[in-house]
Amino acid sequence: MKKFLCALAAVWLLVSTPAHANARKDVLQLREDRPQEYVVVKGDTLWDISARFLESPWRWPEVWDMNVEIHNPHLIYPGDIIYLVWENGKPKLKVRRGMRKLSPTARAEPLDRAIPAIPLKDILSFLEETRVIDRERFEQAPYVLAGKNQRLIAGAGDRIYARGELLEELPRQAVYRATNEYVDPDTEEALGYELTKVSDVTVIAENDDVISLNVNRSILETRTLDRVIPADEERIQSVFYPKPSPEALTGKILSVLGAVNDGGQFDVVALNRGVREGMEAGHVFAIYRTGETVVDPVTKEKISLPAERSGVLMVFKTFEKVSYGLVMMSTNVVSVGDEIREP
Repeated sequence: MKKFLCALAAVWLLVSTPAHANARKDVLQLREDRPQEYVVVKGDTLWDISARFLESPWRWPEVWDMNVEIHNPHLIYPGDIIYLVWENGKPKLKVRRGMRKLSPTARAEPLDRAIPAIPLKDILSFLEETRVIDRERFEQAPYVLAGKNQRLIAGAGDRIYARGELLEELPRQAVYRATNEYVDPDTEEALGYELTKVSDVTVIAENDDVISLNVNRSILETRTLDRVIPADEERIQSVFYPKPSPEALTGKILSVLGAVNDGGQFDVVALNRGVREGMEAGHVFAIYRTGETVVDPVTKEKISLPAERSGVLMVFKTFEKVSYGLVMMSTNVVSVGDEIREP
């Protein structure tokens, strides 16, 4: 009987321990110094507000309460009061509408005054004016020959000429300039060219392989060798719901956009993982800084120190083989080559 009970206990441990471990992994931790309530101010984001209550602020979708006071957690405005309650043993963040200035007529609150999930001002230009395309597609795109009267630089209202075959026969095109070529640091696979939009153009005529275009809007001066590519018709995403990254998916930081090698909080980074690996806008990753190499003072061997967690990022734009992420939190410098893992 004793042997049977021991065997039964062993089976119970084998069956129950993994589930228990997984449950512990998913425990939502509240900050010990969390406030009883918080009044939203201009400039806040949902991430900022959640960080006042949660140890892992990216998990805010789990605690925002969808009730009659707030149908959409993104529609929170300055003056609203956020407070924490417990329902069925689980924490919930609720909203109490703050004071509103009343007037005799109906008043609508503009959506652009609502509190965003993350600081959109830091990623807006990357949402609108930056993209990554395959090397083959880039090299097939028509290139700018010159402007009218053989000018080498053109701006809004000017006529420009390009040579080649349009990738898509559409009247609306855009001119892009290659600013970087991404190569996977581990496999050396060409991941694509990073492009910055130069101008919006309209096709006027095509004569053999020479294309006449009018420059409608100019962001930068159009130059020879810039490429003509179909305008990106995708709707710009401005609402984000953070969620854990796919299990066991890791990657590396390819570049810190707008910097040489290093960055920090609210900097945009390019990652060597894209749609083909299952990346989606909203995926959250932990950043691990690559360990330094030191010389053992006794053996004189070169030793690589272990990587240490240095921040958290959220993916906000994806391409086939590359993604863009915004560094939401950092405790150390974020650098090219740093690893990303499950948060």
